[in-house]
Amino acid sequence: MSALPPDSKPPRAFNQAKIQPPDFEESQLTRSEYITALAHFYRAEMYRSMVWRTRLDTTTNWAIISTLAILTTSLNNPVYATEALLLGMFVNVIFLVIEARRFRFFDVWRARVRMMEENFYGGILRRDQTSTDKDWGCQVADDLLCPRFHLTRIQAFRARLMRNFRFIFALFLLAWIGHRLAPAGPEKFLSGLHVFPHWLPDLLVGLLYTSLVLIAIFTPKAPPPEEAYWPHPDHPGEDISSLDV
Repeated sequence: MSALPPDSKPPRAFNQAKIQPPDFEESQLTRSEYITALAHFYRAEMYRSMVWRTRLDTTTNWAIISTLAILTTSLNNPVYATEALLLGMFVNVIFLVIEARRFRFFDVWRARVRMMEENFYGGILRRDQTSTDKDWGCQVADDLLCPRFHLTRIQAFRARLMRNFRFIFALFLLAWIGHRLAPAGPEKFLSGLHVFPHWLPDLLVGLLYTSLVLIAIFTPKAPPPEEAYWPHPDHPGEDISSLDV
């Protein structure tokens, strides 16, 4: 190997230990950086709430389309109207359960959006940066680190029942009463299921609507979005399952 020329300098060794990456955790955020980060976070939470809101509309559309199809079938084929109406009622119960689950997730994102609107953007518009809740940032951060539902399953079920599905179930009840009061012989009821007694459909419908009425009366109402979602910093609630995230 040839020696280096006398006037040349040996290459400097790369010392990894001397290069310290900037510690962003220790540096203070400027006001512009804080506002920029919060604006992007608000847009992200708003987008997620809109996605779940669209899913709610999709479930409602399914329920309306299936209701129209089943009612049309029952009118065109009165012999099987009992089976068709029973099917429509319990199919809409399934749709209601699905929509209640989606509403709980939508409420998680809506809660964060409302907290930022109440305590940050509202103050900017009023030219008053005093937040209604001094610990709102810590509460939102805690909800990010440990997401929790702010509504129980039964509260979400009642919310969607009273919002949309009460009209669908009322329509089915009117169709059922008209079907039962119409002059028809026993052969019109449960024509496809002769093994069941004739009083069984009325019992099932009675149990279903009694349950819906009891849920609507005795279940606590879901808080409106204009109210604060976390009156206490710990905001007790039910943890979101990892399988649902």
